[in-house]
Amino acid sequence: MIHTMRWFGPNDPVSLMDIRQAGCAGVVSALHQISVGDIWSTEAIKERKALIEAGNEQFTSLQWLVVESLPVHEHIKKGLPTRELYIENYKQSLKNLAACGIKTVCYNFMPVLDWSRTQLDYTMPEGHKTLRFVWEDFALFDLYILHRPNAAVDYEPEIQRSASEKLSRMSPDEIFHLTNTVLLGLPGSEEAFDLVNFQSLLDAYAHIDDKQLRENLYYFVKEVAPVAQELGINLCIHPDDPPRSLLGLPRVVSTEADLDELMQASNVRANGITFCTGSLGVRADNDLIHIIEKFGDRIHFVHLRTTKREIGTRNFHEAPHLHGDVDMYAVVKAILAEEKRRKDAGYQDNALPMRPDHGFQMLDDLHKKTYPGYSGIGRLKALAELRGLETGIKRSLSI
Repeated sequence: MIHTMRWFGPNDPVSLMDIRQAGCAGVVSALHQISVGDIWSTEAIKERKALIEAGNEQFTSLQWLVVESLPVHEHIKKGLPTRELYIENYKQSLKNLAACGIKTVCYNFMPVLDWSRTQLDYTMPEGHKTLRFVWEDFALFDLYILHRPNAAVDYEPEIQRSASEKLSRMSPDEIFHLTNTVLLGLPGSEEAFDLVNFQSLLDAYAHIDDKQLRENLYYFVKEVAPVAQELGINLCIHPDDPPRSLLGLPRVVSTEADLDELMQASNVRANGITFCTGSLGVRADNDLIHIIEKFGDRIHFVHLRTTKREIGTRNFHEAPHLHGDVDMYAVVKAILAEEKRRKDAGYQDNALPMRPDHGFQMLDDLHKKTYPGYSGIGRLKALAELRGLETGIKRSLSI
């Protein structure tokens, strides 16, 4: 695997030198300063590329290997007539990225919100802080803070009762903190959605059900994936996180069956997958090894992390990379087998870019402001563990 880390740009408290010293060869980045739907110009791409590659003559080389993410405009997700403009802009951004030598592009199709959590500073027994999703707290927000119409149908009666009781014990500061956590914007942003306007964003999906959202996704990939194929770009969709419906919004990239339908919608290799073990692994019914074996040729980018499902609930938290619900040994072994298959078949892209995802906030980073899940030391720990696991498997298999 090609070891990488995500870098959010010049304002990221984790520097490129930090990433280089962690032993990475690649950087995963995006132009968060450009509004969603606007074209990424070659000038802006080259500027970011130059920042990442600065110092390569003096130090170990870093390359911008993966875009995460080139976001999909909400008009495309909603299937509005204006989607044609935004799809053409997306194609042009892909052409500009290809012209600058960047060939792996991650995206997602989650409506309104990106990944969702209810706590960003859950304390582990060792004193690390991590991300957590609590179903009761999400219900509390949805039912009693947002007051989404008809939200009650999505929650069990006992969850509604316990959420109401919990709300009565919460301080205004705790309510404000939960609200901001749920409404956190895209990774790389320190801004949350505005509660006043948030319901209107949900209302725009009132008539878009699971079937319609799938159709809108498949329309998008049928338009864009063949262009990516011609450009030599690998598009790779990120699974839903969490992999279930939230706030009445459908989520259609959560299971093996979802991935199967999407791969068939545009049967070109460029229509691929970001294999995120954390997102897919939250669901016990997702067989991660089978997914690797089934879709190996369409996996273009790998996120390695694990969560821990909390017994008897829909709750989960980010766990140590080698000790959660994901069998990381089996996952890495299957990925290495896929890489060997590609190498034996003569693929040029036989090594998959991988990044350790959602590291703990720990040690000195406990006293710094970092993007949730993207502190430097926590990801360094994760990468060291994953690198050791990878090396051990390679040695045992003589790869």
